[in-house]
Amino acid sequence: MSHKLDHGSFIPLYHQLKDIIKEKIESGEWAPGEKIPSENEMRNDFEISRNTAKKAIEDLVQEGLLDRKQGRGTFVSKPKLEQSLTGFYTFSKVMAAKGMNPTDVIIDIEIKRVKSSIAKTLQINIKEDVVALRRLRKANNEPIILETSYIPTSLIPGLSREDLEQYSLYDFMEKKYGVTVSKAREVFEPVLIRDYESKYLEVNEGYPALLLDRIAFNKAGRPVEFCRSIVRGDRCRFYTELI
Repeated sequence: MSHKLDHGSFIPLYHQLKDIIKEKIESGEWAPGEKIPSENEMRNDFEISRNTAKKAIEDLVQEGLLDRKQGRGTFVSKPKLEQSLTGFYTFSKVMAAKGMNPTDVIIDIEIKRVKSSIAKTLQINIKEDVVALRRLRKANNEPIILETSYIPTSLIPGLSREDLEQYSLYDFMEKKYGVTVSKAREVFEPVLIRDYESKYLEVNEGYPALLLDRIAFNKAGRPVEFCRSIVRGDRCRFYTELI
């Protein structure tokens, strides 16, 4: 590694090292999937402690730029999946448009009553049942999103696991029940992945993620779904255009 650290700078050494690693990744010098130098190699190259090198690498792993593989080393991560927020989109169609194979693993489906805040969002009586659908959404067999959808049973009576193994949720709602989702409102906030979520998403507890709440509406403007998702922050990012 040709860059040097300024040991007299007020900027922490680990932060300087992070910037150097980022530059090598962003410039393409280190390509996705390429193994980077070990902590010991960086320690020798930059005359720093191993803890300093470890801190820089761990931070970049948390940010999703690097990927540790047990017993093999640390590698440059695959590019994040990007999605524009300037128009309506669905996970399945976005992944297919990127040439990836979207699949859903249905964790469970149950009929239940929800807390008052969700009932209010769906504009239903708190005593009204909803279908609670929990899914793990994958792209090229890699887990990306863990999500739970709540849909009034009055809109989709008799929904089964078999139905959703053949069609996407929105396509099935339209084809069988005549419920067309035409727009949605989404709210994002940063979170850290919790223990039970990490088991599904196959990342460590504490990894960065986005909590995404979506309210989907039909053509008449009625809420037809409330969906809460945990999106892997190391694999996804969203953008918008300001005009």
